[in-house]
This record gives sequence, structure tokens and C-alpha cells, in this order.
Amino acid sequence: MPVYPTVSEVLALPVFRHGAPTVVAGAAGLSSRVRWVHAAEVADIAGLLRGGELVLTTGIALPDDPTGLTRYVDDLADVGAAGLVVELVRHWSDALPPALASAAERRGLPLVTLGRETRFVAVTEAVAELIVDAQVAELRAAGQVHETFTALTVAGAEPAEVLREVTRSAGLPVVLETLGHDVLAYDTAGGAPGELLADWAQRSRNVMLSERTGYHAQAGWLVTVVGARGNDWGRLVLLCPSEPAHRHVVIAERAASALAVHRLAARDREGLERHAHRTLLAELLASPTPPGDLVARSEALGIPLRGRRLIGVCVRPSTTVGTAHAMAVAETLRDLAEATALAARRARVAALVGIVDDVSVRTLLSLTTAADVDGVLNRLSRELHQPVVLAAGTTVTEVGQARRSLTEAAHVAQAALSTPSPKPFHRLQDVRLRGLLHLLADDDRLLAFADRELGALAARDKAHGSRLMDTLRHYCAHGGNKSAAAAAAHMSRTAYYQQLARIEQVLGVSLESPESVLSLHVALLVTEIRTNRRPATE
Repeated sequence: MPVYPTVSEVLALPVFRHGAPTVVAGAAGLSSRVRWVHAAEVADIAGLLRGGELVLTTGIALPDDPTGLTRYVDDLADVGAAGLVVELVRHWSDALPPALASAAERRGLPLVTLGRETRFVAVTEAVAELIVDAQVAELRAAGQVHETFTALTVAGAEPAEVLREVTRSAGLPVVLETLGHDVLAYDTAGGAPGELLADWAQRSRNVMLSERTGYHAQAGWLVTVVGARGNDWGRLVLLCPSEPAHRHVVIAERAASALAVHRLAARDREGLERHAHRTLLAELLASPTPPGDLVARSEALGIPLRGRRLIGVCVRPSTTVGTAHAMAVAETLRDLAEATALAARRARVAALVGIVDDVSVRTLLSLTTAADVDGVLNRLSRELHQPVVLAAGTTVTEVGQARRSLTEAAHVAQAALSTPSPKPFHRLQDVRLRGLLHLLADDDRLLAFADRELGALAARDKAHGSRLMDTLRHYCAHGGNKSAAAAAAHMSRTAYYQQLARIEQVLGVSLESPESVLSLHVALLVTEIRTNRRPATE
């Protein structure tokens, strides 16, 4: 709505101050907006008004009887007049009749007297000028808002940037939520996140508006629907403790348009919900001590973390895509993330689901203390309906421990890829030694051990083009059974035995020693793990 001056602002104009104005009744209505000033000397003027008018009169046409004066005030209040100004010169010279003042006080209609003769036309001109100036200023401000949000739209600004501009322009907290009342993004405008997001879903369900943009006075929320092409997907909420200015409405609607365009432009990228989940997962993995507001933000997304059993899960495609097809890998992971989120909903489990690296989908399951963990993981595996490796970390009860569970799950998934199994999901105990080595894969001491054990053999293969490492790998994989290892290597037993003797000579160890074979097997597994991890980190 256009910005109009209040009755108080109008009375402060020089032309009014010259008339010595005095508020005699209805002071509670001084904040009412004045849409226009209307001078009238008839008692039945109410039928000619539309509301918002400040009525000026000398009182010469008004009745003197209390009943008539009361009816006159009631008629003005009924049509929404902003106030009544009476010049005390012609009809009443000292004071207004008590009935007039009493009626105005009862209806909350500002009643003002002018002690000196006043040119009503000058009042009308001054108020008109005030209204026009305010409207021009509002138009300029709205134009600036349009320019700012148009620039953000063209630049493809992320939701966080759009919301940051909303708080900068309006000075109010803002929340972007789904139609299901889950928080996707927010900006507190300097306030406390916990206070802003407390019981958000319940509070939001209580704010229902029939129009696309509207103000809910009881909640103090300015709400506008976010969506495009008939596909609404969210609501933008500005927390306004009082009736919002027109500029705030413009800001909300232009921000909603920018968010809708961003959604359309980013349809081939991760959705806003996945983006919100990924941000929380990345923060959990980044530091042993999660941010102080992380729990509140997660709960606002509908994922409670307090008083729950938390399990890190890693989901990886069971088939790999070459590194030359990075776009295909990204698309595969996006599809897998959406499939995992859908599986979690079907399995009736709260979960943060997002892509935090270029090989897997990470999930943090949030279960009640009475939940059957294995049962939940089995349901999740069944609902995925895709050829994947699903691995779970240790069950923890503190948010600060979730990082360890998520990290374990990733290591278990990597180890499980190398040891195919019909199991629906994998835990650390399922991948045994290989899983332990994955957990320690970044330890320099482990890498130094592998280099000491196999360095000479690797150098020999490189210098002479031999395949002694493969020969040793077959030997360890078959538990020292030379005949089975020779068959797996597609070599005659005589030739294979000669290769084993050469290995013993190069390394200076006996392959008849169980401890030597164990050490070499561990070194081979470390080398394999290091080789498999390299493409994902380069």
C-alpha cells in the first residue's frame, strides 16, 4: 500500500501549527494514516468519503444537540475517517460540545481544534505535497529494490546471498522454508538463530494466508509464496513486529522472484534441500567441534539431533565412472542423493543427506533411542532400489561424535568396494583388516611401512618390466597355496615357483614364514588402498 502520513505528522506541518491545534479527544488514533484532507460544511458528509480522510470544518453546519453530534462522529468513524479538525472561530469559539468530544474518544477518532482561523486550502495543499513527496520517495526506494534484486537474479545469486540482501534492505530477519515448513535457509539480521528457529514448523503451520503475499498480524509475519510457472515450492517469511511498509512488501516479492528464478536455473544442480543438508554435513566433517547453531539449524530442517542415536552412512555406486566423465559422475551422485533421501523418507527415518565429496553420498541418520539400528539400515538398503554399497559407521549419541561415525562409514564403503559381498550394508567389523587399513590410510607411518616392505620389489618390477608384485599378490590372496595362486596367475607351477624364489631373493625374506607373509600382505593392501584413493584426491 502507498505510504501516507499519520495524523500526528499532518498536525506537525507549519500550516497546522499556525492554527494552534489541540487534540481534545481520540488521541489513540493519532497514528492513523491520512489519505486525503477534505473540507466540508455539511452534517451528512460521511456518505461522500472513502476512508482515510482528515475532515476539516468550521462547525457551522453541525447540529448542537448531543444526539446529532454523536451520530455525526459515529458516521465518520464507520467509514474510516482519519480524524476531525474543527476551527473554533465561527460556530464554537471556546470549546467543543462535550457530546462531540465524548463520541470521538469512544470511537478513537482524533478530534482536533484550531484556535486561530486557518486557510483550509493551504492545509489541503500542504498535506497533498507531503503525500506526494512520501510516494515519490517510496517509488524511488522500490526502484532501488528492483534494481538490486534484478542484479542478483542475473548474477545467479545463491539463496544465502538473496536472504542476506533482504536483511540488509529491510533490517528484518528472514526465513526461506518449504511448503512442508522445513527451513531451507535463513538470515537472523544479527539475532540469535536458536530464538528465530525455535518450534519453527509448528509456528509456521499456524500462519496460513489465502493470498500469495500477505501479513499475519498475530504472528508478525510477512509471507510471500515462492515458485514459478505454477510450481510453488516454498514460502519466504519476513518477521515484522508491526504492519510492514510497502517497501518491505516489494523486497519480499522481489526476493521471492530471485529465489524462484535461481531454482529454475539450477534445476540441473542439487536442490535447495540437498544444498542445506550438504552444508550441515560439511560443517560436521570439517571440525571435531560443530558450530553452536548447527543443532538448531538441523532441527529447523526437520532433523532432530539432540537426545538421538546418530549413525553416519556412506552410499557409493557399486560401479565406477571414469574420471574423464566428471559430469556423468556428478549427475550419478545427484541422482543417488535424491534416491537416498527418498529411501530415508520411505524407511521413516530422519536423515541429513548430501554430497560432500566427488565419490559418495553421505547421510547422518537420526534415530530414537529405542530404534533397531540394523532394522533401519536394512529398510534403507531395501528402499534404495539401486546397485550401491551402503556402509555405516559407529552409532553415537553426541553431535560432536557424528564426525567420527561419518568418517568411519566412508572408509568402510571404500573397503567394501574391494571386497564384494551380498550383505545389504557393511559395518567396520565386516571389512576387518581392510577396513582398519582404510581408517589408517593417511597415517605416514603406515605408508612408510608399506614402502619398506615392498619398495625393493616395486623397484625391480619397474626396472626390469617384471610382474613380481602381481605374483606376490596372488600368493597372499590364496593364503600361501602355491598351486591355487599359480592357477589364478595363469602360470605353470614351475614358472610360478621360480617367481616366488625371485621374490624371496629381492626382499630377503622367506615366504615360508607366516609373519613375513602377513607383513607383505598388509603392505600389499596398503598399496592397493593408496592406489584406489589417489584419483579421488587429485
